[in-house]
Amino acid sequence: MFDNISAMMKIRSAWAKFASNHPKFAAFLNEVGRSGAPEGTILEIHMEYPDGRRISSNMRITASDIELIEELKQLGRK
Repeated sequence: MFDNISAMMKIRSAWAKFASNHPKFAAFLNEVGRSGAPEGTILEIHMEYPDGRRISSNMRITASDIELIEELKQLGRK
């Protein structure tokens, strides 16, 4: 039990640091968590490397994606 508490405290601390370093992205993730992402929603991500190279990808969220997210949430509550 204490291992779980220790792990949760570690994750909470890491999240606080992440949110402090990247407040806009943390706010984005929090909003998505609050409002959800229904089936059919398109998630798009872009990454730009220091050398200027860019890559991007997108996906349309499916019912099975939503099931996976819900299962992960349940694991996080245990």
